[in-house]
Amino acid sequence: MQVRGYIHEVVIACGAEVIARHPRSYAREDAIYDPLHYLALLEEKPRALDQAAPLQGWELPDEFATLRRLMESRLGKKGKREYIQVLRLLETFSFEQVHFAVQQALKLGAIGFEAVKHLLIRHIEQRPLRLDLSRYPFLPEVHVARTSARDYAALTSGEQP
Repeated sequence: MQVRGYIHEVVIACGAEVIARHPRSYAREDAIYDPLHYLALLEEKPRALDQAAPLQGWELPDEFATLRRLMESRLGKKGKREYIQVLRLLETFSFEQVHFAVQQALKLGAIGFEAVKHLLIRHIEQRPLRLDLSRYPFLPEVHVARTSARDYAALTSGEQP
């Protein structure tokens, strides 16, 4: 493990892999935290969420506080763990993407980590719009007849439809 102090930052590395990068402070006994570095530990000890020094002063939009309140009221102890899992999405995805997913979850009333994660992934993937065939008049128009349930029954009985 190596700690390298530069003029404007401190870099912590293990071999060639950079583990953390923090701005440097010249103030006496000053501590600079990156809240994202502590979320994995908080997932193991969720009761420390309110007292964790690295999270003090971490300004999150009001939607995050609303989500936390709803998760804890609906899911009890499990709600605090799920809220920490939502925060851990910030380790992988941008703040704007996670914030959008939290807003959508609140709007839909889908309160839970899996719901937020699903909305986040759906937003990122942005499924393509349906193809408008009116823009392509040269393509032959295909009409498919509706299949009758009797036709499927005939397949299993060996009869001809």
